Amino acid sequence: MPTSTGPRSHRRPSPARGAFLALGVALPVATAVAIWLIGDHHTPQYTTSLFGEEGDAAVTLKARLGTALFGLAVIQLLLALWMYGRLPGLTAASRPVRITHRVLGWGAFLLSVPIAYHCVRTYGVETTDTRVHLHSIAGCALYGAFVAKVLVVRSRHLPGWLLPAAGGALFVAIGLLWYSAALWALNDYEVPGL
Repeated sequence: MPTSTGPRSHRRPSPARGAFLALGVALPVATAVAIWLIGDHHTPQYTTSLFGEEGDAAVTLKARLGTALFGLAVIQLLLALWMYGRLPGLTAASRPVRITHRVLGWGAFLLSVPIAYHCVRTYGVETTDTRVHLHSIAGCALYGAFVAKVLVVRSRHLPGWLLPAAGGALFVAIGLLWYSAALWALNDYEVPGL
């Protein structure tokens, strides 16, 4: 067991670490709030197409793309657990697994953009019922969590616990989005609890 040079309460955090932590919180929150404000002040355009599909066909396409996104999120979670040696029976993953995690993460982000663009442009932020309110909040949180994860991965000044927290928030946001929209659309516009 390592010995301590003194009580932890006497150590002062460096100003740089405090500034990075503030930025690591402020930028993701600002991103989520900005998306909310854009969607809240946007006039919905219900005829917006998604890859040439409109109306119910666009909703079905978005549900399928959202399901693919959720599938990628599950793979990302498993890869992250493997990278950090948290899967039973497996040691920490090698470099190719880390590269795969990064490539799939960017792929998931790129897949999310047309879905989000269509949602914001077609509907904006809606709070008319529990399902759409939850969906709107989760959509904004998704991009806030993505910004947080990128900042944490790129910084050596932020606490290590922020990486699983940001990754977990990202996974939860994608799961809530899938549950509140994709599952709803693919399940005859019904979802348990909403």
